[in-house]
Amino acid sequence: MKDFVTAKLDTPAGAASPQWKEEPAMTQQGFKKFRRRRGNRQDPVVEAAPEVLGFADAPAQADDVVQPEPIAQVPAPLPEPWEILRRVPIGVREHQLACSPLVNFFRDDPAAKAFDLLRTRLLHTLKANGWKRVAIAAPTSGAGTTFTAVNLALSLARVPHSRTILMDLNHRHPGLATALKLDQPGDMAGFLTGEVSMEEHLIRPAETLALGLTEAPDRNAAEILHDSQCADTLEDMIDRTKADVVIYDLPPVLEYDDLTAFLPQVDGVLLVSDGTQTTAEHLAACEKMLAGHTQLLGVVLNRARHAENAYLGR
Repeated sequence: MKDFVTAKLDTPAGAASPQWKEEPAMTQQGFKKFRRRRGNRQDPVVEAAPEVLGFADAPAQADDVVQPEPIAQVPAPLPEPWEILRRVPIGVREHQLACSPLVNFFRDDPAAKAFDLLRTRLLHTLKANGWKRVAIAAPTSGAGTTFTAVNLALSLARVPHSRTILMDLNHRHPGLATALKLDQPGDMAGFLTGEVSMEEHLIRPAETLALGLTEAPDRNAAEILHDSQCADTLEDMIDRTKADVVIYDLPPVLEYDDLTAFLPQVDGVLLVSDGTQTTAEHLAACEKMLAGHTQLLGVVLNRARHAENAYLGR
């Protein structure tokens, strides 16, 4: 190893030029001692900015930290009004023991096939015109209006992915609950006047069928149907349930003014004719009453003698 030579600059006072004074050469042993002394010195630490040192992922200062945006909590979707209606299934065994005249229990009977044919023709007419509100009534009492309304509703409810609502608006002689053997309260007047909510009033005996029942007769039936609140309530019911067909069972046309008061709320009327008591004059009077107010969708012939088809279409 070569010897290191250091020179000390010594400029005497008044000298014109500096003079160099040679120092003794540092030996190898002396250099090692010099290095040890340098190694023990606490040199100040010089901090360089991260970008100078070239660190791309250097941690940011506390003031520079960007807080993440809070994740919005999306509420779970609410179930459809149709789905939250009370489920009250129809007792199959009870109806079978009582031999109930319902199309769901005598599918091979000619009457059941007639109701299925009526269902299909009715659906074609409703879809062609964009209608869904159907009133069922007879010229006089005892013609089988409730029997027709119940079986038509059951037949419609067998259509997959459909929604049918059957409403008992015969406040004079309510019979829907009795026909279906349902022991359920039904405050139809409270529902139509807005005092009872739809979720409290309607029940769902099947996946595709909902019912609105009437518990007791009401002498103010026509006045309830005249009320504008009734129209608003039923319109809201149809919108919220997204029903495909709504059937209204109403009192006799020629005995009460209930149907006449309710005509603005329906798209058409099915008349029920009793083969043992309804006359041509009865049907003509009903047709005259409906003219100019709504459509006569057809005539259902009940208790027909020697007739295979119980539907007289328009």
